[in-house]
Amino acid sequence: MRRILVALLAALAFVTPALADTRWTLVKIYPHDATAFTEGLFFLDGTLYESTGLEGQSEIRKVALKTGRVITRRSIDPAYFGEGIVNWKDRLVSLTWRHRHGFVWTLPDFAPVSSFRYDGEGWGLTQDGVSLIMSDGSAQLRFLDPDSFAEQRRITVRWKGRPVDRLNELEYVKGEIWANIWYDSHIARIDPATGQVIDWIDIGPLVQKSGARGDEAVANGIAYDAAKDRIFVTGKNWPKLFEIRLAR
Repeated sequence: MRRILVALLAALAFVTPALADTRWTLVKIYPHDATAFTEGLFFLDGTLYESTGLEGQSEIRKVALKTGRVITRRSIDPAYFGEGIVNWKDRLVSLTWRHRHGFVWTLPDFAPVSSFRYDGEGWGLTQDGVSLIMSDGSAQLRFLDPDSFAEQRRITVRWKGRPVDRLNELEYVKGEIWANIWYDSHIARIDPATGQVIDWIDIGPLVQKSGARGDEAVANGIAYDAAKDRIFVTGKNWPKLFEIRLAR
């Protein structure tokens, strides 16, 4: 059944023209925990923060960039499937997949603070300094108040007029929202005002270079180091994390 689903998703995959791809170069390769079913990723104060999924295995983690070593970890209640994470002030906010339940934790020690509810599914999460930005597996992105978690607005992500669904892990990079597309090697660069896709980044070569195996080992995980202008990408159960640089 899983292989049938994968084949169906591949057949329905959103096709992006090669000529539209943003060019990039590989800068460096870092180790990454191959047991991490990566759902969320961000970079803060010299360190990676990562969330992992699957019921009974979901965690939030603080990870050393150079070694991939987990410095701090906190297990999510086994009933939940962990999803996207983001920092907000001195807090970490995390989503769960189909449970409509999010959590707030302290940084950097992950002590529980509070929880909140939302409609639909939780997938990716990022922030633009004003709002939290959340994906739910559809073509829509929600902007949330970072204190009350009330929805402020939504945008529909489109490429040449066509909705782009399966928006997954998110990152805010230089005024753009970047989104992994589930079961696709492309990262969408999205205008947060209009929802229009500005361009695409195809990290397909890194899927092969990762050495990951299995139908679920898809690209998922984008982190931006604003201080040093570094971009990191990885995937579910990938034993490697890659630093890339966009062509000027």
